[in-house]
Amino acid sequence: MSAFIKKILTAISGSESSINGAKYAIMLAKTYKCELSVIYVVDTSTLKELLISKIFIEEESNLFEKNLESNGERYLQYIEELAHSKGVKINKIFKKGGVPTKILETAEEIDADLIILGGWQENRSKKDLINKAHLDILYDSGKSVIIVKDHDIDIRFKRF
Repeated sequence: MSAFIKKILTAISGSESSINGAKYAIMLAKTYKCELSVIYVVDTSTLKELLISKIFIEEESNLFEKNLESNGERYLQYIEELAHSKGVKINKIFKKGGVPTKILETAEEIDADLIILGGWQENRSKKDLINKAHLDILYDSGKSVIIVKDHDIDIRFKRF
């Protein structure tokens, strides 16, 4: 009998909830011996909208994009260190574009069986638990999606 889940894709944004989702994905990957890919997407789609609507000038947009790129590399490195601490190898993926689109395209490209997203922000109202990007992924994905809302993920991850 072959494994039900072989490949997992998790998305990080640097938010606490996305880091929690990545921790959950690491534990799942280790438990079920899955291949784990972690994606960070620089949201150039929103940056273009801000430029077109004249909220940003081009220099600001370029600087902001470079900062997002730098943050993305740092977040991917951090998740790689977390995974390594649990004996899990990850495939780091860095892309630019619309966040939901790039996550869904990547899930298809790598033939992921499961997408894991962080979903719990304690400082947000219940209406905001699932943001628009999450909803787009849920609606448009042909893959199963888990939204991690575990409050105690840090404790579970440390004990794992």
